[in-house]
Amino acid sequence: MLLIVHTMLSLIFSIFILALGLFTIYLRIFKNNKGLGKIEKMKEVYGETFGTFLHVVSYTVIPIALGIAGIVCYCLGIEIF
Repeated sequence: MLLIVHTMLSLIFSIFILALGLFTIYLRIFKNNKGLGKIEKMKEVYGETFGTFLHVVSYTVIPIALGIAGIVCYCLGIEIF
């Protein structure tokens, strides 16, 4: 029973992380970065181009990749957490 709960929590976490990455894409495209509080600070510290790049990788690409990897691992029966 505990193994099933643990496995389901891994799936739920993976779906949540994937949704977070997809939500940041939504904010970037449809809301013109409104709601992305850290992007302005990152642009200020690292410059316009690198700050935007770093924010996209950190808050969009990595969460989407981890979410997809978690879901694939769940489907294959691989424990990741």
